[in-house]
Amino acid sequence: MDIHEYQAKQLLAEYGVKIADGGLAYSPEDAVQRTREIGGNVWVVKAQIHSGARGKAGGIKICKTHDEVWDAAEKLLGRRLVTHQTGAAGKVCLRLYIEAGTDIAKELYFSLLVDRAKERIVMVGSAQGGMDIEELAETNPDAIKKIYIEPAVGLQDFQAREMAFALGLEADQIQHAVKLIQGSYRAMRDLDANMLEINPLVVTAHGELVALDAKMGFDDNALFRRQRISELRDKTQEDPREMAAADRGLSYVGLDGDIGCMINGAGLAMATMDMIKLAGGEPANFLDVGGGASAERTEKAFRMVLADANVKAMLVNIFAGINRCDWIAEGVVQAVKNIDMKVPLIVRLSGTNVEQGRKIIADSGLPIIMADTLAEAAEKAVQARNEVVAKLA
Repeated sequence: MDIHEYQAKQLLAEYGVKIADGGLAYSPEDAVQRTREIGGNVWVVKAQIHSGARGKAGGIKICKTHDEVWDAAEKLLGRRLVTHQTGAAGKVCLRLYIEAGTDIAKELYFSLLVDRAKERIVMVGSAQGGMDIEELAETNPDAIKKIYIEPAVGLQDFQAREMAFALGLEADQIQHAVKLIQGSYRAMRDLDANMLEINPLVVTAHGELVALDAKMGFDDNALFRRQRISELRDKTQEDPREMAAADRGLSYVGLDGDIGCMINGAGLAMATMDMIKLAGGEPANFLDVGGGASAERTEKAFRMVLADANVKAMLVNIFAGINRCDWIAEGVVQAVKNIDMKVPLIVRLSGTNVEQGRKIIADSGLPIIMADTLAEAAEKAVQARNEVVAKLA
């Protein structure tokens, strides 16, 4: 789960990370009022969307008068910003963060990430901040410092100092940097975050270290014990299909294809999507219904997949272990009858009670296409999809 910049900054400030004065605005009037509260004569109007590279998309405006703040807010609110992270669909800006202008002397990069391959937290820093870290890694990889943190031990003082020196700071700034690094690590650990990024982390003209931008992402599986973090979720910034699935206890990821998938098990789901692509098709989604798929849960999954208007055919691929094929078959039959499906349905069952499951589907009298193997199921799904597209042409 991602959160907005202003939310990440509020959390980091509680852990000793210095941020510039700022406030939230939902209208041009709010934006001007925030500038009056902040004071000064330079302000930054920032679109709050779940994406980086907002500046390149016109989502960050530097203003020197209240009229400029009003105009910037009016142009940004309700605007759909498209960045390389949002894709062509972009994200709509519904709130703004008004921040005091900062006299920047130097821009740095700092982040903490979960490296699953090494089973460690990796601390990443660079004296060259304010730009995409992916771009920097490609053009100048030596400019990036990585330090791995053993989770059982935690961040050590010497590691924080090592990173502070790698950022190219002055001697009198090292202790402040160590405090910021330690606070950031505590925030990540205490709040079950899996990503924390400050870019840019700036050195001001007065030598202070300020988090000028901040991003945080959290482990969805830990939200049950982080109610405060869970309440920061902005569903307007997420795929509505994925949010609807999460609210119903399903694991769903929307894709760009037109063959809907309902599968149990993440590994089998990925293999199924690969087979669809090998057969010449494109999956419309990743959907893992899990191990306890009752008839009601199966019907919910069907409705979730078919809510995507792009779906031209649907493939159900179930390997029953804890689950049972007859349970799944009953759910499939119930779903097809209740939903009145308009697209071809291909079903492949394997595992516990597979014969009973196939019999339930065969006896239903419904136009369900059966397959014995995954390869056969994928080929039949692509063929059915092609026939639908041909009829629509």
